[in-house]
Amino acid sequence: QVQLVESGGGLVQAGASLRLSCAASGRTFSMYMMGWFRQAPGKEREFAGDITWSNGRTRYSESVKGRFTISRDNAKNTVYLQMDRLKPEDTAVYYCAVALSGTRYDYWGQGTQVTVSS
Repeated sequence: QVQLVESGGGLVQAGASLRLSCAASGRTFSMYMMGWFRQAPGKEREFAGDITWSNGRTRYSESVKGRFTISRDNAKNTVYLQMDRLKPEDTAVYYCAVALSGTRYDYWGQGTQVTVSS
């Protein structure tokens, strides 16, 4: 199994930045990809972006592309989500997840709240 713990959420004003962290433990050697998802109140969870653990390739949803950046620290088994130029519509609970293969996400963190005020 892989355990994930997110941190770094909070309340910020529009235009500000936040950096979320997701620390993985357990069978980290088997991680293929780590992703960030978010769920706003009353909405379904949506994909924000992901990073392939071996080569660092990243992908982003259109809603965050150009504002959010995903990076990783292999030595710390940690993935980061740098969020810049935040908007009120970015308000959500943010989750990290790990995929052991390319087919699905197998483990999820508990989530961290991000609130952006206008």
